[in-house]
Amino acid sequence: MDSSSHPAGKRPGLIMAIGGAEDKVRERVILRRFVEACGGPDANIVVLATASEHPETGDRYAELFYGMDADTVEVLRIRTREDAVEAGRDVHDVLETATGFFMTGGSQLRISSALGGTALAASLRRRHAEGMVVAGTSAGAAVISRHMISMGESGGTPRRRLVQMAQGLGFAPDLVIDQHFRRRDRMGRLITALSYNPEPLGVGVDEDTAAMIDAGGVLTVLGSGAVTIVDASGLRFTDSHAVHRGQPVAMLGLKVDFLTSGCRYDILRRAGLAPDSSERLNAAAEEIEIGSAER
Repeated sequence: MDSSSHPAGKRPGLIMAIGGAEDKVRERVILRRFVEACGGPDANIVVLATASEHPETGDRYAELFYGMDADTVEVLRIRTREDAVEAGRDVHDVLETATGFFMTGGSQLRISSALGGTALAASLRRRHAEGMVVAGTSAGAAVISRHMISMGESGGTPRRRLVQMAQGLGFAPDLVIDQHFRRRDRMGRLITALSYNPEPLGVGVDEDTAAMIDAGGVLTVLGSGAVTIVDASGLRFTDSHAVHRGQPVAMLGLKVDFLTSGCRYDILRRAGLAPDSSERLNAAAEEIEIGSAER
């Protein structure tokens, strides 16, 4: 991750890109990890439900976070761009003390069109650079990146115009993040996005799975699914500029890694890292403990 824009002496907060449909009923491993990263019983969380068509979505997450012993949870009532532009001093004051920021699912274009280029978006990026944790699920995960997939079609094969791109909020400038990845068969649209510009790293996150990115640029996987990493920086050839709409795109030189829970990926070095033995033992112990509790 680019550290040049971070305040002197401060480290950016954890980023959690969640693939959607995260467990909200049983162990709630991913949501609990978010609350813990925000400070546990000292967590001051802000929820943005702009992406959702359902007004109660933000309140539902607030209830969940309170149930995990967060200290305070504020839901930002921002439905339109006018709301974001005219956000009052009280909204900005809430962000100044927030230890975590959570974006719900829905439509990522609802978020980017409402917040893009506003003082509120700038405040969010500044607070993240100062240490605030940023998480998003489904559409909220997609908008974390700067090069954002705004919409597209399913399919395993990259095709001309299979995907449309827009600018996200830019918390993770070096990534393109897609979500509901295996469930909705989105490999083709992620690779198509990289055919437009091979520089960013493609990150496809399965449901009930989180890609957690720390201040050092190391991504760690948490949850029941996998994270697919596509590195197109070594691309030797593509005909994406020449084929007609709907035709398959040739791409030579891609590198693909599949990471399951506990696996890591060094974004700066573009290298996958296996879980160490202690992480494997801890994961096994947690499974035994959960199984015993269920019995």
